[in-house]
Amino acid sequence: MKIKISFRTILSILTLVLVGYVVYQNWPDILETLEHLHETNWFILLLLIPEQLFMYYALGQIFFSYLDNKREVAKISKWKRFRISTELNFINHAVPAGGIGGLAFLTFRLRPFNVTAGQSSFLYIFRYAITTVINYLQAFLAMLVLFVIGGIPDGAEWIMIVAVLMNFGVFLVLTLVIFIASSKKRIEFFAKAITGLINRIVRFFTFGKVKFVLGYNRVERYMDDIHKSVITMRKDKRSLVRPTYWGIAYSFFEVATYWIVAMALGRPELLPVIMVAEAIGSVFDGIVPYGLYELGMAGVMILLGVEFPVATIITVMTRVFTLLFTILTGVVPYYQTIRGKNVGE
Repeated sequence: MKIKISFRTILSILTLVLVGYVVYQNWPDILETLEHLHETNWFILLLLIPEQLFMYYALGQIFFSYLDNKREVAKISKWKRFRISTELNFINHAVPAGGIGGLAFLTFRLRPFNVTAGQSSFLYIFRYAITTVINYLQAFLAMLVLFVIGGIPDGAEWIMIVAVLMNFGVFLVLTLVIFIASSKKRIEFFAKAITGLINRIVRFFTFGKVKFVLGYNRVERYMDDIHKSVITMRKDKRSLVRPTYWGIAYSFFEVATYWIVAMALGRPELLPVIMVAEAIGSVFDGIVPYGLYELGMAGVMILLGVEFPVATIITVMTRVFTLLFTILTGVVPYYQTIRGKNVGE
């Protein structure tokens, strides 16, 4: 008797394993958080619940407020938008897959609403572009405040230079993507180059047994889809106004998450430091699978003069609370979606 296991079942099991791995990796932090709960103001800490829900909604609105202007895209209700936002947040934070995992899930999730892979990719790139800009501006303003009040320790001025360089690197990558996607000829060249490169790498590591995994036509269609989105954006720049506002809101809520924990621990004055640390940490969040975001946050806070125990517990508690809240709010909608329930409308 043959037992057939569907792809959805495999994905469900894999996700469960990955979530279990994340919880296991964070278990020492969870225990440490429990030890410090008596030091926190619970009335302030409970503000994380509405703050996180608003942050989820703002994340979704970066995408949906843009799609509202597209006639070919099916209408998506407010409840469905919020649901998709919680699922996407679950993938981005509870599953160690980095930004690529979020992009893959967003593409899959929006397909029933007639949103193409190229449109999803364009929106995902735009989301990182706008939040990177806002994070940089927040960090710059925070550094000015710290400079005025004398809150920058001697020898720590180089942190701002690091923040600028890291954000410049992100801008460079985003600019390169837009540059390629703006021209048909560059798209064809890039599609051929990336197809050949990936197939050569696969042949090398499989000792020639696997010769072909990626087709040129598929890559070219995908890039052409992004090209159409870029051209549309250039013709109608006003369509990016509302997504930009929601991107600003989302960036604010990201910082607010750490600040609420800091206030609950009696350290509200750390807001400027948190703004700088979050700007640097957010760059790691988009390019690495797991772990360096919090390390970067705590490291920058310590370099800017925050006591090691305080910086560590703020980072750890924020990580634990957001991780648990993400799992609680996102795991059920996510599993219903990959099981084929409530996917479209």
